[in-house]
Amino acid sequence: MKRIVIAEDELFMREELVSILEKEGYETECLVSFVDAAREILDGSPDLVLLDLNLPGITGFEICKSIRQRSTVPILVLTSRDQLKDELHALGLGADEYLTKPCHKERLTARILNLLRRSEDRDRFAELKGIRLDRQTYTVYMDGQSAILPENQGKILELLLAHPDETVTKSMLFETLWGTTEYIDENALQVNMTRLKKTMNKLHLPCKIETKRGIGYCLAQIGEKDD
Repeated sequence: MKRIVIAEDELFMREELVSILEKEGYETECLVSFVDAAREILDGSPDLVLLDLNLPGITGFEICKSIRQRSTVPILVLTSRDQLKDELHALGLGADEYLTKPCHKERLTARILNLLRRSEDRDRFAELKGIRLDRQTYTVYMDGQSAILPENQGKILELLLAHPDETVTKSMLFETLWGTTEYIDENALQVNMTRLKKTMNKLHLPCKIETKRGIGYCLAQIGEKDD
């Protein structure tokens, strides 16, 4: 069940939102104090934040900015402030959607569902330079082509995509693949690397795996010179 935190100080509106969302099958939590609101929101690990702008002692803008500095959780602003400058300011601070009150419940629930779907896609796929890796199936996509990677090769590519232009050390790879940094026969790692490189070549990916001697591996754009 998806969990939505509601930051709304007006009791009637808060209760109405809870009723609407719980009928749609969401779990809800409401803030009743807005002191250190961003921390309290994130401590609850929500799937989405429903945020008013006019709050006692703090603005929704401040909360939005603070949340976005620490999390990618979707933020939907629901406010009576209908000025374009307010909408642009909120979006510029990292809000994902901006709706004004009064708002039809169908529009609200549709926007929430859309944000949650986008968030799931963002969490499910690792992307870099047109490469798209499904973290659940380890299917890699590029320019209409795809290939399903064995689990270990998928984990290697996922780790490399998460550290673009950085060296992924052998100990990081050992921990990811086998859950330990203790000595492991490096032949097992090299076999997986060799097979992954072949698959990447077949898909004509714009990146290649470079070996950093004695350290680990990194992704580099095609055409860059190996060390």
